[in-house]
Formats: sequence, structure tokens, C-alpha cells
Amino acid sequence: MKNDQELNVVTGAFGYTGKYITRRLLDRGVAVKTLTGHPTHPDPFGGAVEAMPFNFDRPAALVESLRGATTVFNTYWIRFERGAMSFDRAVQNITTLIEAARQAGVRRFVHLSHVNVSAASPLPYFRGKGVIEDTLRASGLAYAIVRPSLIFGPEDILINNIAWSLRKFPVFAIPGSGEYRLQPTFVEDLADLVVNAAREAGNIDSDVVGPEIFTFNELVRLLARKVGGTARIVHVPPTIALLCASVIGRIMGDVMLTADEIRGLTANLLVSRESPTAPTRLSDWLAHNAPNVGVRYASELAKRA
Repeated sequence: MKNDQELNVVTGAFGYTGKYITRRLLDRGVAVKTLTGHPTHPDPFGGAVEAMPFNFDRPAALVESLRGATTVFNTYWIRFERGAMSFDRAVQNITTLIEAARQAGVRRFVHLSHVNVSAASPLPYFRGKGVIEDTLRASGLAYAIVRPSLIFGPEDILINNIAWSLRKFPVFAIPGSGEYRLQPTFVEDLADLVVNAAREAGNIDSDVVGPEIFTFNELVRLLARKVGGTARIVHVPPTIALLCASVIGRIMGDVMLTADEIRGLTANLLVSRESPTAPTRLSDWLAHNAPNVGVRYASELAKRA
């Protein structure tokens, strides 16, 4: 039975991570509203979630859309810049959201960030998320900042497209040595920990990462074994790997990989310094799900449309 005394707002409840968070909230009997760039898109929850536009350019309307909410769960961010949407604009939008939550009397703001972000980072993705963390800490709102690494699950894009490439092409190009590391986070574990963080007392700053750490070489070999990929794995300079990804992206009408994503990966920014808190192992998940991983290309731009 829905608890009409509590309303939570999830940005992007119809998207990847937002959908898992929303499902848990609904299962707990919490009313959920979403702020989205696509309020007319179909509701995967059978009409249980009210959809409102972001209204970043109408702060007063944004405040009213948050009025009565006890908690805001923010999953809004961009993977790369495109058109008028820049990382600076995304930072401005979330800053507006945080202020609107404060004015609306929201009790707690739960923000989905990323491991190793910093306002001093030379990489715009990591720098922007670092700025937002600092803004939230200074806002006066009670908060939980939850930092996953590379997220995997049925709707994942990056791991799926590595597997797709291993299935589709005769050669797979690894940027540089491939000895840099990453620590995948299962989306179901992430959703559990995010929702639980909203119930904790006090402010929270926490990485949410899985128990396995792979070098990129190990990850690619694991995916090749599990999905039956026959591509020859080669090491090339990062610029060549980016060129290959750009060609595939143009063919698929998408952005497959960016230069900054390669820089973040090769700088070991996808592995946590903290102890793992998410229990699911990617290798175990692949043992049950590999037949469906990489069967089709997953488009970032199609997801934004």
C-alpha cells in the first residue's frame, strides 16, 4: 500500500540507474515523482510515477515541483558534451536543483556521483561532479553522496559495447598497455545502497564499488571468454583506439568513446581507494547473463532522444 505521507523525487526515473532506484522506492510503498527531460516518454511503472519537466530554466516552477518531497535522488548528469549541453551547463543545472530542493524544504538530497571526482580534476566529467559535491556539502541540506565506478547491468552501455565489438569485429584495440584498473559496480547493488543511504542519519560520503578489480586487459579477456568473442586483441596508442571508436560511432550514429573517457580509464580513475561495499561480482553476473551481453549495440544518443 502506498504511503501517501512520503513523496520522493528521482531525476531520470525512466532511465538506467533511476529506474532501479525508483523500483525500490515503489516496492517500499513510497510515492515517487520524476523530473525528466522527456516527460511524455512511456512510464515503465504503469503510471505509478508522475513525470514533470526539469524546469532548470524556471527555478520557481522547479521549486514547486519539489514541494512536499522528503528526499531528492539525483541521477542527472551527462556522459559527454554535445550541442548546447556542456559539462558547465550540467553543473549549473544541478546547482539550480540543489537550491530548489533547499527552498522547497526537502529533507535530504541523495546525489549519484563517481569515484575519484575532484573540483581540481583536469577532466571535465570528473571536475564537474567534484564541483557538484562541493556545492551540495555547502548547501545546508542533509545529503548522501554515493560514488559508483563503472556500472554494469542489463541496460549498461560501455561493457555491453565492448562485448558487442568482441563479437562483431575481427580485431579489438586496447588503448595503451591495458594494465590500468577498473572496479565495476552492479546496478542492483547500487540502487540498494542509494535507497538505504537516504534512510541513514547524518551526512554520507561513500564509494559504492564491487569486490573485483580488473586490469582493462583482464576485463576484455573475461568478456571475450564469456560471450564467445573471437576478435584478436591488440594494443595500440590511445589516439588510434579513439580513432577506431570514432569510426564505429559514426557508423552507428553514436559516440562510442571519448578522449576524456580514455584519459580517465588510463589514469586509474575507475577504481576506488575504499573497501568494496557492493557484493555482486561481474564475473558471477556474466556467468548467468553473458548470452545477452553485447548481442546488440547500445546507443548513448538513442537513450538521450
